[in-house]
Amino acid sequence: MLELAKRLDIEFDAVGGLTLGADHFAHIIAYLGGRDWFTVRKAVKGRGTNRRVEGADLNADTRVLLVDDVVTTGGSIREAYDEIFKTGATVTGAITLVDRGETARRYFQEIGVPYGALVTYRDLDIKPVGGLLDA
Repeated sequence: MLELAKRLDIEFDAVGGLTLGADHFAHIIAYLGGRDWFTVRKAVKGRGTNRRVEGADLNADTRVLLVDDVVTTGGSIREAYDEIFKTGATVTGAITLVDRGETARRYFQEIGVPYGALVTYRDLDIKPVGGLLDA
């Protein structure tokens, strides 16, 4: 994932995404790349910091790489994007291990954020989830 980010010219200060699918990738990418990491909780706990985004202090000066394990409809990675947007940080790229369709690619293309997957439905020779719709 770190090599794919380099190939896509994605520069970032912090890496993370929606827990649990993104956590292990975020931690190792942060460690190997010398970056900060964060996680986006599915909901606030109602105690402690009472925040959805934990870890790195994200602000208007922070460039963020979103990661995920498997993207099917893109709901989780989009939810993470929405939460990061609220922090004022800039999402400079999104990468997933496996993309089972075209929805996330199209979404990030529409908003001008570089997006990549290490493996796609094409590589796996399976039908895309949700069909190709303008792919």
